[in-house]
Amino acid sequence: MNIQSAIESKLAEALAPEHLEVVNESGGHNVPPDSETHFKVTIAAAAFDGMRKVARHQRIYSLLAGEMAGPVHALALHTYTPAEWRERGGAPASPDCLGGGAGGQPGGQASRQAAGQGGQPGGQPSRPVGQ
Repeated sequence: MNIQSAIESKLAEALAPEHLEVVNESGGHNVPPDSETHFKVTIAAAAFDGMRKVARHQRIYSLLAGEMAGPVHALALHTYTPAEWRERGGAPASPDCLGGGAGGQPGGQASRQAAGQGGQPGGQPSRPVGQ
């Protein structure tokens, strides 16, 4: 079973969601082709009723502890109750990767410089702001 399927199965079994979408976003990051390291999870479940966002995220992290300790590097979570999901109507789009690349890779030094973010690791400006 691949990582994406494992995530889907664990969340579906434990939380019985009304809506569950797991997207492998690894292709937008500086990782080898066919990697399963970066995921976006959008989930609406009655199990989240009465829970704050942090508690919802903690619940998912506990369910996916094995994946987070191993192959999964990043997990974007969008957690909703069924009522919140109906009201919202969808999850926000994921931002472009801004780190980890090199040269002409998306998110690498060249694209940070083109975006005016300097060439330091992590997209930090190369000089103090205002100078």
